[in-house]
Amino acid sequence: MKKAPSPLVSLIPLVVLVIMLFATIRTFGSDALSGGSQVSLLTTTAVCILIGMGFYKIGWKDFELAITNNITGVSTALIILLIIGALSGAWMISGVVPTLIYYGVQIIHPSFFLTSTCIICALVSVMTGSSWTTIATIGIALMGIGKAQGFEEGWIAGAIISGAYFGDKISPLSDTTILAASVTDTPLFRHIRYMLITTVPSLIITLVIFTVAGLSHNAGSTEHIAEFSAALAGKFHITPWLLIVPVVTGVLIARRVPSVITLFLSAALAGAFAVFFQPDLLQEISGLQNSEGTQSIFKGLMMTLYGGTSLQTSNEALTELVATRGMAGMMNTVWLIICAMCFGGAMTAGGMLGSITSVFVRFMKNTVSMVASTVCSGIFLNLATADQYISIILTGNMFRDIYEKKGYESCLLSRTTEDSVTVTSVLIPWNTCGMTQATILSVPTLVYLPYCFFNIISPLMSITIAAIGYKIVRRK
Repeated sequence: MKKAPSPLVSLIPLVVLVIMLFATIRTFGSDALSGGSQVSLLTTTAVCILIGMGFYKIGWKDFELAITNNITGVSTALIILLIIGALSGAWMISGVVPTLIYYGVQIIHPSFFLTSTCIICALVSVMTGSSWTTIATIGIALMGIGKAQGFEEGWIAGAIISGAYFGDKISPLSDTTILAASVTDTPLFRHIRYMLITTVPSLIITLVIFTVAGLSHNAGSTEHIAEFSAALAGKFHITPWLLIVPVVTGVLIARRVPSVITLFLSAALAGAFAVFFQPDLLQEISGLQNSEGTQSIFKGLMMTLYGGTSLQTSNEALTELVATRGMAGMMNTVWLIICAMCFGGAMTAGGMLGSITSVFVRFMKNTVSMVASTVCSGIFLNLATADQYISIILTGNMFRDIYEKKGYESCLLSRTTEDSVTVTSVLIPWNTCGMTQATILSVPTLVYLPYCFFNIISPLMSITIAAIGYKIVRRK
């Protein structure tokens, strides 16, 4: 039997990673994702492999298999990410997002914008079962509305993410919800009902905070909003017909069409609407003369889908908002995710994850310490594996027997797993969720982190409810 690395040895790759990421971010700043962070992850992966092969006789094949399995596991997410890049460009240039912003700034009162944003994203996410889809569609529009009303991007992103991850957490359509229930052998709807005990109070506290913040906000003057709206109308052809795109997208979601198909069809429809309603903008993007006609429109559409676009408007904030990155803008995130999966696979194959998480087990003396240990373990796994799916599986498998031996029902473990893993994944800069949402919203993870109140409160609420002992039932 192979000797497992000690917890102290297992921490070496994590220490190396933290040091390298610190140095990279300090050196490159916002450009760290352009390659520095990826090199840091691959270097740390190499450290894991060297320790495992050199001192614990773990074969290269074991590492290779774990790494390739990890990358295979996120392949669908990578495809979705690329399509989201095309979709965000198409929704913007077609005028869908500008139309939503144009009408939104007139409907949503600034004092209740943050609260409304959180609720809207929560409802959409419950219906879709996907925080990614919610943030990539309605989230982008709400970012624009919030900026027009004078809110800081951290507050807006925090409200969007808080609502989106509430829905992702309790929706029966959510893959993380289904995964947490299945890994712990808990019936799905029992898992959801039990989660409401911690999730609803977390959301209520979050909405109270956003309401207070909104009422305290010194909203942009009506003149500023009017100027912003005029700039939108001056650059884009604003029409209610463009709302057909989000309506069709909503219908596809309601009919439970797979995310890849839904996002692709939504992007294709938005592209068609761009050709019909915004031909002048497509010609401007192409850089060709108007006389080139069809060719310039085709080139502009293709550039919108795959590359970055920049349109000059009469409003500086609007010019920044309507800039898009397309599929190419997602590539840094794509290869960062691949590198993160390499690191997670190497840590798993080397037995280092298991060794570190075993430390948490030693502190399980009562219900509170057990739930707290599970929460800490889930957050740690999010940090170490850089992927919420892997973290859910590992947390569920690691603690399932312990909960069973101590006589607790499986729904306590499934709830604690979601309270700690699903919601905190988006708060970690190198986690797949953190990287993705930061890329989609164009807001760095560490900028929106302090404002994701739901995501911060959820794991604390899980421990609090355990301390109170509310509906903590042991099997007889």
